[in-house]
Amino acid sequence: MVYKGELMSQPEHQAFSLDLLAVQNKNNIASDMNGEKVLLSIDNGKYYNLGAIGGRIWDMMAYPETIGSIVNTLMDEYEIDRTTCEEQVFSFLTHLSEERLVQFGI
Repeated sequence: MVYKGELMSQPEHQAFSLDLLAVQNKNNIASDMNGEKVLLSIDNGKYYNLGAIGGRIWDMMAYPETIGSIVNTLMDEYEIDRTTCEEQVFSFLTHLSEERLVQFGI
């Protein structure tokens, strides 16, 4: 059972909601390279290129942030409709979760 404020390592995709908190796993080293965010996972030794928008999402998760807040910020900064933005953010966070780069809580 997950209580408010407790973090989970891997939610199932259908468990994502706009109220769910997301935060970076601190076992990563991030660097900006030519406008794109690149990560090195200390845990698995892999590199990840998050791209420009993925890097923006990564930066927003430096501290626990709701997925809804991330979506709203991206909608303010980019020309994208809500449905598409939510789908792409959920997909991106699913990938980060599968690689154990983020943690989630409710």
